[in-house]
Amino acid sequence: MSSPPTGTVTFLFTDIEGSTRMWERSPQAMQGALARHDEILRDVIEERGGYVFKTVGDAFCCAFPTAPEALEAALKTQRTLFAEEWGETGSLRVRMALHTGAAEERGGDYFGPPVNRVARLLSAGHGGQVLLSLATQELVRDELPQGTELRDLGERRLKDLFRPEHVFQVIAADLPSSFPPLKTLEARLNNLPSQPTPLVGREREVGEIAERLRSEELRLLTLTGPGGTGKTRLALQAAADLLEKFEDGVFFVALATVTDPALVASAISQPLGVKESGDQLLEESLKSYLREKHLLLVLDNFEQVLEGAPVVGELVAACPKLKVLATSRIPLRLYGEQEYSVPPLALPDPRVLPPVKVLTQYEAVRLFVERARAVKADFEVTNENAPAVAEICARLDGLPLAIELAAARVRLLSPQAMLTRLGNRLKLLKGGPRDLPTRQQTLRGTIDWSYELLEEEEKTLFGRLSVFSGGRTLEAIEEICDPEGELDALEGVESLLEKSLLRREEGPNGESRFVMLETVHEYAREKLEESGEAEEIKRAHAEFFLALAEEAELELKGQDQLEWLERIEAEHDNFRAALSWSLERGDAELGLRLGGSLWWFWLVRGHLSEGRRWLEEALAKDVRAAVPKPVRARVLTGAGRLLVEQGDCEAGTTLLEESMAAFRQVRHNQALAEAVDNLGIARAYQGDLERANALFEESLELYREAGDGWGIAEILNNLGLIAGAQGQIDGARVLLEESLKVRRELGDKRGIVMSLINLAELALNRDDHARARVFLEEALTLAQELGDKGYIASSLMNLGEVALDQGDLQQAAALLEESVRSQQELGDKWYLYSSLMHLARVVEARGKSVCAARLVGAAEGMREAAGINLGSFIDYPRFERFWAAARSRLGEEAWEEALAEGRAMTLEEAVSYALEEEEAGG
Repeated sequence: MSSPPTGTVTFLFTDIEGSTRMWERSPQAMQGALARHDEILRDVIEERGGYVFKTVGDAFCCAFPTAPEALEAALKTQRTLFAEEWGETGSLRVRMALHTGAAEERGGDYFGPPVNRVARLLSAGHGGQVLLSLATQELVRDELPQGTELRDLGERRLKDLFRPEHVFQVIAADLPSSFPPLKTLEARLNNLPSQPTPLVGREREVGEIAERLRSEELRLLTLTGPGGTGKTRLALQAAADLLEKFEDGVFFVALATVTDPALVASAISQPLGVKESGDQLLEESLKSYLREKHLLLVLDNFEQVLEGAPVVGELVAACPKLKVLATSRIPLRLYGEQEYSVPPLALPDPRVLPPVKVLTQYEAVRLFVERARAVKADFEVTNENAPAVAEICARLDGLPLAIELAAARVRLLSPQAMLTRLGNRLKLLKGGPRDLPTRQQTLRGTIDWSYELLEEEEKTLFGRLSVFSGGRTLEAIEEICDPEGELDALEGVESLLEKSLLRREEGPNGESRFVMLETVHEYAREKLEESGEAEEIKRAHAEFFLALAEEAELELKGQDQLEWLERIEAEHDNFRAALSWSLERGDAELGLRLGGSLWWFWLVRGHLSEGRRWLEEALAKDVRAAVPKPVRARVLTGAGRLLVEQGDCEAGTTLLEESMAAFRQVRHNQALAEAVDNLGIARAYQGDLERANALFEESLELYREAGDGWGIAEILNNLGLIAGAQGQIDGARVLLEESLKVRRELGDKRGIVMSLINLAELALNRDDHARARVFLEEALTLAQELGDKGYIASSLMNLGEVALDQGDLQQAAALLEESVRSQQELGDKWYLYSSLMHLARVVEARGKSVCAARLVGAAEGMREAAGINLGSFIDYPRFERFWAAARSRLGEEAWEEALAEGRAMTLEEAVSYALEEEEAGG
């Protein structure tokens, strides 16, 4: 074809799978094979009316005027390649991708999102596979060649992080049709967020960052630069490109809303699902989880929590396979850190302008054009506006955020008119303090200019929106920022979205959440302070989230508990902001009420240290005479329970006793029931079952007087556990069944799972394996529905014991191994102890008595170090029977020697030993 097609074009991209290895193995043969490959592709492409506009190594980039022609070329090329005799190199397996869109053709090359999209689609495929985007599928589905069909592979997230792509595979009878799963973002564990727009340019920077992170020597890379340089977007794209290199996944940690360095570990643990338990600090739990993981952490916006950087250094030092990619305006200054200074986008010199076709190849101009077209589809760079576009990009120093903000104004202003306004606003020192870097001052000026173009109502709303942290729902915006409806919050939010001062994200249950880039957020906070209404808005924010927390308190124990857990988690940053404000301003009652309502959420979701710190700070701020006793007592209950869960039973018991006394004094029976219940749990953890039982009996009476079904079910469950631990199996069963009945009536799924697991353990004590399996299979199904990792692991452990008792060692080992891994990640030492003991039984059953004894010793050492009292274990009698039989077979002296060897192991060593021994035995 003599000239490249224009307008809507179908792109066909190809490359050879595994070509690097083939070159290393047979360089001479590969040279001849590649020449033949190129000949085949060029002949077929030209025959079908295609245009080869670029080749990179063995990759072909082609454009076709129609989609059917591109598909026919792909099919004929694949058939020809498969029919060819390749000799020494073996078959050349070529992957292909087709995508259709409107791209800009300049000098025989193509630019624009469709080109990037087809490249990403190609990277998802395998040699011999032909993939189509939805856009291409729509154009060929009614004109498929005979004997050809399309297989729907569903929506997939490509590594450009833009919207998901609906992918189709071409199926032809004479070509291979079975391939491994697509290499999309779903191929590895990750939480990389989708991006609202494609990345423009930055190919060199992404490649350099990825290359550094592939190096075995590099463990920590920090992308530095002022706000607005695109550090986050670069980090996300590099992480997506590297996904296949990290077998345990890539995880993004947003630190923009974290202002307390002490919360860095908590922020990192959240996307990983790591929780505290017992006496193990969260940092230690993270190290345990990450120690053997080949994983990449992306820590974004680190500059405001630099004092928390040592946590990252400790993780990198303790976890040899872990790599960290951070973004920060300032280096973290940690040992082994490498810094990558993110440059601005490539810029033209406005004093010596190149031709328009060349001008639009500069990254800054490309970004301006792409974002301008998002608001004005027919925008073009012309000879008339080219000087203004180049000047705008130059004055904005090539900063992506600044350029995006400017381009959003194309709907209202031509580039020439924009430049006039920009010239009045962007003077070097006007935008901020003199000691700020020049680019940061320029960016500030850009936001200032964008702000000045807002209507007065929009300016007011913009400043008020800064009171939020982490995100905003429309409901919260209307209640806090526009309670009288004077600003028309809905219209205002829509306008700020259009002007790139807000972004929309999807929250729990598909609810829209509106977020600000941190640089914009900082500016908005200043505007709120200047308005004179900051304290009023902050109080409204705190009171709104107090009301939400108090509403959630009951819902978290009801039939919609999962939805509410996700909702409160999504608003966690806003709760933190409300707590900080109330405690800083000395509003002890508001802070105590908020903490008292959130402690159950902190307990369930594993935010133990953070919750404890908030509650202790609130108690310290309290002037007792000024705060109602029940408010303070609720916080004492929560703080006491969190202390107990962390293994500090003595301090927790003191707080719970103070709480109980306060509620007795004010005769608040329902809250007293809760305090007594939690004190009973503390006593049970300490092994004082008689006192725990008496407290539970008192709590049950109080809950019944209050008509609190959730509390009644809770206490019946606890009484059943005490009875079971004391060997009263029949009595325990009656109590647990009654608890289960109430929980089913209430729709308390989490409670139902708890009761089912406890009933299964009772059934196992009576060797009723059929009944235990029924309970556990229902529990596992519900736990998976809830996404509750702890209860999933517990269900698997008990199902493993059922299989073990029934002689199915292979299934038992598989279930118990999965349970051990999960419990280790969660830091759940209570159930980890049981899983290790059951694995010891599997090892013993395989005839490895010494190894089994070592595992028993390791489990016992871990239990004693964690302060776990065996008297509260329902399954303890089963362990006693196992110990006695194993000791008898091995002999007392050998048993004690192996037991001592196991006790000397660390927790990590014990888990590794258990898994290694079982894998070797299996």
